[in-house]
Amino acid sequence: MTVDVLSPPAQAERQARTAVAVLFFTNGALFANLLPRFPQIKADLGIGNAAYGLAVAAFPTGAIVAGLAAGALIRRYGSGRVAVAGTVLTGIGVLAAGLSGSVVLFGTALLLAGAMDAITDVAQNAHGLRVQRRYGRSIINSFHAIWSIGAVTGGSMAAGAIALDLSLGQHLLISAVVFGIAACVALRFCLTGPDTEPDTEPDAEAAKGETNGKTNGKTNGGAARETGAESRELAPRRDEKLRKTRLRTGYVLAALVLIAASGALVEDAGSSWAALYLSDSLHASGTLAASGYIALVGAQFVGRMIGDRLVDRFGQRAVARSGGLIAAVGMGLALAVPTATGTILGFATAGFGVATLVPAAMHEADELPGLRPGSGLTIVSWLMRLGFLLSPPIVGLVADSTSLRVGLLVVPLAGLMVMVLAGVLQPRRR
Repeated sequence: MTVDVLSPPAQAERQARTAVAVLFFTNGALFANLLPRFPQIKADLGIGNAAYGLAVAAFPTGAIVAGLAAGALIRRYGSGRVAVAGTVLTGIGVLAAGLSGSVVLFGTALLLAGAMDAITDVAQNAHGLRVQRRYGRSIINSFHAIWSIGAVTGGSMAAGAIALDLSLGQHLLISAVVFGIAACVALRFCLTGPDTEPDTEPDAEAAKGETNGKTNGKTNGGAARETGAESRELAPRRDEKLRKTRLRTGYVLAALVLIAASGALVEDAGSSWAALYLSDSLHASGTLAASGYIALVGAQFVGRMIGDRLVDRFGQRAVARSGGLIAAVGMGLALAVPTATGTILGFATAGFGVATLVPAAMHEADELPGLRPGSGLTIVSWLMRLGFLLSPPIVGLVADSTSLRVGLLVVPLAGLMVMVLAGVLQPRRR
């Protein structure tokens, strides 16, 4: 990314940064308010693990279905407006899921919430990157860290609601109203104008080429004919080089998708199954069971806060491999010796281990050669949601066949996969 703005940010940019931070915070908090209530919803609906897993998979299904529509909406209405509208509709979907009286309504509400969440996610990242260009330095990781703070806040709100014996309707209505209002206020301070800004560099190059053509056209005619002949001779070599570049780009892109999906899978294991595993399998109280997800996103926040410094010092490849090892060993030990405290620590180590995976995969994808600007980022962002889509039903089916403890082995396996694939990430800069 070329950065032209080196002066200190103006007040409008600082306010816009705060506004985007609010959007990330609300996005993390809204769905996190619902997650610790999943055991209650499952019990109220009287469904098994497999049916529960399929119903929960409606959330990432909605995200995959609607994710590609975000770009068109942003181009038409602007990233700020789309992010705020998506936030309000996500809150409505979460509230509807909590009030559902059947598994069909529950899945339908999660489908709506997931669709709106995906659109919000793309829009707030687009606006955050727009603010980052105004700043002239990287600030996007701080937004993702704030998302983790929002998720911890939402999970803590849910734990408090359970402790206060608030009904699902009361609790989720408060959440939807509070965070919906916060997002609407943030819209006032988002950047105005179109999201796409004209790039003057191609025009300058074109003008330069036109000028050179006018001044040198008569004198360089013979040289142009000679260059054309050489170009025809080199064409097969260029085509072969282009083919190899495309093959490598495809391989790297596939590996980046799997790395990002591994991070998504670990996050989903904490959001969909942590409270259920702690309450049902380990007989923890409702308040303590909510701590599993809170521990995961809290440790993930810490990892994102220190992630930039670790990457600068050791390189993204080493950080990712170390994180995969931490997640695999930490959660593996927690499953091998099942206790409530040990499991909460296991989810915490998993969250810390995968903290930098999704930002790393997105950054690498955006830098891949042979792709149009933004294409690699879009592909990874969209396909990584397969981790959220496939994880709940797979874990649910395994849990019904064996136990939820066995189903959660997907977490250490995801850590091992990252260790194998991390070679596509950038090493330490010398």
